[in-house]
Amino acid sequence: MKYIEKINSWGDRHHPKIIDIIRMLVGLLLIIKGYVYFNNAGYIREAIIQYKLIRQSPDVILAIIYYTTYIQLVGGAMILLGLSTRIASICVLPIIIGAVFFINVLDPYFNSELWLSILVLALLLLFIIEGSGKLSLDYLLSDFKKNRYE
Repeated sequence: MKYIEKINSWGDRHHPKIIDIIRMLVGLLLIIKGYVYFNNAGYIREAIIQYKLIRQSPDVILAIIYYTTYIQLVGGAMILLGLSTRIASICVLPIIIGAVFFINVLDPYFNSELWLSILVLALLLLFIIEGSGKLSLDYLLSDFKKNRYE
């Protein structure tokens, strides 16, 4: 627990405002991608079957599609608002890793998004370390809680 507290305090001390703006843009991008996946679930299903990424029943494939879609929507909203940014980034991380190493590498049509996926992966790792910052609901709620009990 001390290690997590050290990371948290270091992230709070060394957090420029531009990272908050980048965090919001990444959250918005994740929401947009989640919405696109929500509207194109059939295409995602066909891509999974075509590349034989998962050799399971259609129910497992459907569960993965729903996980991908809803985690990107909810995680993107949480990252955009700065609400439990570290937890949301950890939840979105497997999706982005899958996009970098499986989808973008195997599909030449998605290859243009490879660099975007790598950038989002690097930024998610940064947000896991840095946290939400001062332009976030976490900071607002902690400040409110601090003033309420003092």
